Amino acid sequence: MSDNKATLKVGDKSWEFPIKSGSIGPDVIDIGTLYKETGMFTLDPGFTSTASCESEITYIDGDEGILLYRGYPIEQLAEHGDFLETCYLLLYGHLPTPEEKIDFDTRVTRHTMVHEQMSKFYTGFRRDAHPMAVMVGVIGALSAFYHDSTDISDPHQRMVASLRMIAKMPTIAAMAYKYTIGQPFVHPRNELSYAANFLHMCFSVPAEPYEVNPVLARAMDRIFILHADHEQNASTSTVRLAGSSGANPFGCIAAGIACLWGPAHGGANEAALNMLHEIGTVDRVAEYVAKAKDKNDPFRLMGFGHRVYKNYDPRARIMQATCHEVLNELGVKDDPTLEVAMELEKIALSDPYFIEKKLYPNIDFYSGITLRALGFPAEMFTVLFALARTVGWIAQWKEMVEDPSQRIGRPRQLFTGAPSRDYIEMEDR
Repeated sequence: MSDNKATLKVGDKSWEFPIKSGSIGPDVIDIGTLYKETGMFTLDPGFTSTASCESEITYIDGDEGILLYRGYPIEQLAEHGDFLETCYLLLYGHLPTPEEKIDFDTRVTRHTMVHEQMSKFYTGFRRDAHPMAVMVGVIGALSAFYHDSTDISDPHQRMVASLRMIAKMPTIAAMAYKYTIGQPFVHPRNELSYAANFLHMCFSVPAEPYEVNPVLARAMDRIFILHADHEQNASTSTVRLAGSSGANPFGCIAAGIACLWGPAHGGANEAALNMLHEIGTVDRVAEYVAKAKDKNDPFRLMGFGHRVYKNYDPRARIMQATCHEVLNELGVKDDPTLEVAMELEKIALSDPYFIEKKLYPNIDFYSGITLRALGFPAEMFTVLFALARTVGWIAQWKEMVEDPSQRIGRPRQLFTGAPSRDYIEMEDR
């Protein structure tokens, strides 16, 4: 490589492609003209070495365990800010002034109610439907209720759609939860904070007053911040790919929710909690660690390691402290599941096998325990993930739509099927 060019040599032919540098992070080789110049594509299963876009929103350094939202470390945002401030930052690129924060909070709050006809939409689902199935359907249906914010060429409509998605997602998620447990829907309360309002809609009932515990509301808010965005992950890439076709924002977010539902993505915290339940007690931890080390054993330790983070997941440190705060507030001191989790964490941070393979506890390891303590069933965990990630999806979608270089996504393939062949009549086969 020289003069900010990369040289590709195949046989006796060679081509040069520009090298681009970001503000931080590795350089990239721009191969946008590769096929035109060489007649060849690249093959990159899972897109692990391919940048699909330019973005100013989120940066991850997996080797150093760093996560930045618009340049701000996740640790600082989780400690000093709240979720709606993080939403503002992701959408607009800067932290709000006091006046901007008040205005933004008010605009979000005034959009929290959903169209009353949507309550009837829920009754089309079976009571035992998975809440994520309900979420995919209901979010996709928003485009049938809010026609005045589906024109993606209009900046005002894009912003209205963004605010509506952020504001209505807690209401829609709480309604999905209430529907599955057979309780009446609870309307949002404008005097409550974003996180407190969500807890109130989930756990209050008309028969008695419900006071939101501020410690639990703060924990919920912090969980939302930690999950708000995570660069070009599978669901975010899905939202961008759907949006590249010009699809309306509600349909794009529904696509992202469907992708997030996968156990390798948003369902990981539920899988981690199920694993802790399977282990059961501390005295069985060594047995399961041995199973995890055995290449011939199908058992896998869930909640350890990360595809991106090759160091300790920075979100896991915050989630660990939040987990303890919640359990202490609720008086949960001798929780066998937490004891198993702490023993596993101790081993992971000291055992040469885990250290060599860099299998550090990730955010899913702690979030499942915390959400269970807050009162949510396991099937709601991914719904909460979707709720928090909505702002990241919206910010990424908005950035993509406003990028003049954006084109419809069209990955290529290495075709290995049958070559051209002639049709054979039925009687000759």
